[in-house]
Amino acid sequence: MSMNASGATRRQPVNRWMQLTFGVICMILIANLQYGWTLFVHPMAKATGWDVAAIQVAFSIFVALETWLTPVEGWIADTLGPDRGPKLVIGVGGLFVALGWIVNSYATSLGMLYLGATFSGIGGGAVYATCVGNAVKWFPDRRGLAVGLTAAGFGAGSILTVIPIRMMIASSGYASTFFWFGLIQGAIIIAMAMTMRFPFPGEAPEVGTSTLPQSSVSLSPKEMLKTPTFWVLYLMFVMISAGGLMAAAQIALIANNYGVSNEVLIFGAPTLTVVLIVDGLANGGARPLFGWLSDKIGRENTMAVAFSLGAIAFWLLANVGTSPWAFVFSAALIFFTWGEIFSLFPSTCTDSFGQGYATTNASFLYTAKGLSAFLVPLANVIKTATGSWHAVFVISALMYVAVVLLALFVLKPMRKGLIDERNRSAAPHVVGAAPAE
Repeated sequence: MSMNASGATRRQPVNRWMQLTFGVICMILIANLQYGWTLFVHPMAKATGWDVAAIQVAFSIFVALETWLTPVEGWIADTLGPDRGPKLVIGVGGLFVALGWIVNSYATSLGMLYLGATFSGIGGGAVYATCVGNAVKWFPDRRGLAVGLTAAGFGAGSILTVIPIRMMIASSGYASTFFWFGLIQGAIIIAMAMTMRFPFPGEAPEVGTSTLPQSSVSLSPKEMLKTPTFWVLYLMFVMISAGGLMAAAQIALIANNYGVSNEVLIFGAPTLTVVLIVDGLANGGARPLFGWLSDKIGRENTMAVAFSLGAIAFWLLANVGTSPWAFVFSAALIFFTWGEIFSLFPSTCTDSFGQGYATTNASFLYTAKGLSAFLVPLANVIKTATGSWHAVFVISALMYVAVVLLALFVLKPMRKGLIDERNRSAAPHVVGAAPAE
């Protein structure tokens, strides 16, 4: 801030593309909290003797808190105002990110491991919610692309560290790896937080610059939660997220069960390493790609394309995934058709319920990921009961098909009716209203 000749406050101009870049960097730095977890499970189980299913409860706790607390974190970011909100919430998030993995490094009991997951979940959610909120607020004209790029940082960020983490676990142990990666990632996030802020009124393009249907009225979280449209979106999010999270948490175990984990594929790299890198690229790349596509052909039409491919991917993994290259391809397609939910659903939410409370509203929708996390251990139960992963993959494929039908025949007409009704009744509201600062 600075003062002009009349003594009025004048804001320093901010480049929205730089704000988007800062958000992507922060998302890259929390990616390992979720996508690097699978690398620690087997070494931890071997070193401690803990049951794998019990260790995976920590993953469920992390995802639940990383999602379920985001409405509170998003509300704080929205309420504290464009300048203070993002700085404070992302900065505190970075502190908890560091603390979570440092606690994991010293964990001598499952209870302590769960405490580390709690800290990681709080920190990761604070960073995630605020960065997504930043994207939807700065880019109403390219919302799908902007959120897709931001979410891509979270989806693909771990590919930068897959090999270093595996090497450090092998040479120094999983505890030391938790400690140093947690410390470094958290410190950089805290530094990046100081560069972040939401747009002030008039800084971002007007809602009308988008060709897609968008509400010109900003619904409060309370108003949004009363609409059937939100709950249809929520159900769809849970169904898709469950399949993707299961793959993210179990991919190393599935590769071991299929007997392909250590088979050398290319340049001396074993199948699991190749899978983790390719999956990260597919997961991250899908987010801006499908986000951009949804800006062109509509949110529901893009969902139908993506989730139809996802159903095919699970069928392939169930039936031909036992050969190394088929496993790599099937897993990559699963991540490619799952990652885009983190660009499509926040964009759809803000299109439907307005921009003023975008961070908080998108965070409420994001809690669906937390609910779906508790289905991850259920996959282990089904696998144990049936003796294979086949039933798990078939169930996932059927859920994807159901979501395609919901998107086209339920959500699409429901959203159109909601947006038309809200835009017709815009007079009692302030267009693009934002929370009090």
